[in-house]
Amino acid sequence: MAEAAALTASNKKALPVRGVHHLVLTTDDMKVTIDFYTEVLGMKLVHAMKVPPGLGTGSTNRGNPPFENIRHYFFDMGNDSLLAFFEIPKGEKPQSDRDAIGGMQHLSFVVRPQAAFEALLERLKARGIEYRGPSKMVSGPGYSVYFYDPHGARLEASCDHVHEEPSVIRDATQAKNNVIEELRTLWDDPQWIAKVTGDQP
Repeated sequence: MAEAAALTASNKKALPVRGVHHLVLTTDDMKVTIDFYTEVLGMKLVHAMKVPPGLGTGSTNRGNPPFENIRHYFFDMGNDSLLAFFEIPKGEKPQSDRDAIGGMQHLSFVVRPQAAFEALLERLKARGIEYRGPSKMVSGPGYSVYFYDPHGARLEASCDHVHEEPSVIRDATQAKNNVIEELRTLWDDPQWIAKVTGDQP
């Protein structure tokens, strides 16, 4: 834990963000979405609203979907972060391709402790939701499973089976020489590499 705190402290001067405020996905059936995220993943619905007039097609739209009076619902996904869903009218937009450029390929949730991870697998099985895994994670110790929400969003549940208290940053942080070796395959400019890896332990 002290190691993770030291890594975080070393990045504070350069890191203006603290973490995820909210991640927004889309749905065309909010009821099905609520049932899945509250019953399967155990998230709590904390905010439910419809967009005020003008924020969809009016001049005050700041990046919202181009529809009026659509639902924006927010779930507590843990660690002071929100998972939001915007409800798109049925038939108005195509199904997303998770591998399209700029799209969301998948969303991984930290699940702890191991008993909670196993309980999630039981909930998936009980509801007939197919999943892949558990598979050894490549970015740290532990295992993960992959599955889909009712609208095709690919989800991952990741569990550190080694440490008492998980730390995503501690587990994902590589040795500096490994990072440098990979960066050289991208752009072999020593000044750029030194700048990118300057804060790395």
